[in-house]
Amino acid sequence: MQPIPPSQQQALVERLMQACGGSYTPEQRRKYFISGPQWAAAYQGQALFHAPTREPVSFEEVIRKWAEIGIGYWSTHDTDVIPTSALGTDQQWEIVARIKKALEDNGVQCSMVTTETFYHPVWAAGPAAEQPQVREYAKFRLENTIRIGHELGARYVVYWPGSLGYQVQGAIDEPQTLKWYAEAINAACEADIAIAQQKGRPTLKHCLEAKPFEPQAEILLPTSDAMLAFIDSGLLTHPEMVGLNPEYLHELMWGAAPRAALARALLRGKLWHFDVNDGYRLKHDVDIAVGLVNPLDWLNVLVLLRTYGYEGPFNLDYKPPRTTSNHGVFAVSFPSAVDRFITLWEMAGEVSADPIIQEATEALKAGGTPAPSLDADQIFAMNRDLLTLHELIAHRIFQILVGQHRGRVYSI
Repeated sequence: MQPIPPSQQQALVERLMQACGGSYTPEQRRKYFISGPQWAAAYQGQALFHAPTREPVSFEEVIRKWAEIGIGYWSTHDTDVIPTSALGTDQQWEIVARIKKALEDNGVQCSMVTTETFYHPVWAAGPAAEQPQVREYAKFRLENTIRIGHELGARYVVYWPGSLGYQVQGAIDEPQTLKWYAEAINAACEADIAIAQQKGRPTLKHCLEAKPFEPQAEILLPTSDAMLAFIDSGLLTHPEMVGLNPEYLHELMWGAAPRAALARALLRGKLWHFDVNDGYRLKHDVDIAVGLVNPLDWLNVLVLLRTYGYEGPFNLDYKPPRTTSNHGVFAVSFPSAVDRFITLWEMAGEVSADPIIQEATEALKAGGTPAPSLDADQIFAMNRDLLTLHELIAHRIFQILVGQHRGRVYSI
């Protein structure tokens, strides 16, 4: 192949993307509660050891592109779209008015807002620092985000306390820090109640997002289970308003099984929002797109969510690779991520309805011929071969994943 001139490279990418096939129409994609974050599309490829590889993208451009792709919902941090110095000022509301217009013009809705409490140096010791001024400023930021969310018609607000922790041991009083953090959440909930009453809207769903590490070395609320314990600790004045926004990769990072973490949140009735991406166990937060690393695990996660009636958003919280161009972000990254998600979601429906899996599952529940209730050896003997069905079910799910259940085999 001859070298490809820059003027021809976008056309090549688009042609090969079309050749891949398997795409859904924008109308089909809009049937799903999939939200696209401002920060994900506007990510420029920068990181601790990485210089940016892409140009900045405005919220008007992101919202327009979401509409073209068929992503019907948009989410944002406050400072993704509003300069820190403008928060709470007339300039803020001018920007919010522009966002509302862009959303309305493109038929996109704001599903979620969140507050940046990790990037600005004011958060060096976290949003629940020892200094009262920092904590009061944190309350202002959270309450201000609630106001923005109501103005934009959001239904969810997310809190990621990744800077709630420490770098060196003994530097903070952990119980007191958690109490101070609860005060900020309580202030946000009280503000939400007042603003919702004023606007005649429901209160927002307040969702906590856990992460085991980064940016602090040790984080006080590192897992979804820690978040559930915090909600039930008695520190929150409105625990009924607070649930979870687990992130798939954040659970995977510390070696957990995301499906099991989601199951525990479901049992508690606190799985309200879900950040979807992919990555590797015991690694940093690489934020790869859904299904590119663990497609079989993702299929099983979606079987769980379909089985237990999850109806919240699927927020595309991932970073297009640094090798992807500005054009590629919207021509490849997000359309392909949405299409893989839809395929896995519908495939999960096949798994749930599959007669082989259904019969195997029911047989396991039925058990073998009853044995004397206290004879362990007899109980095991009566069920010995039934237990093989666990592996058979896993094999069948793999067959559905690769299409082997529809006769796909290779000539050898």
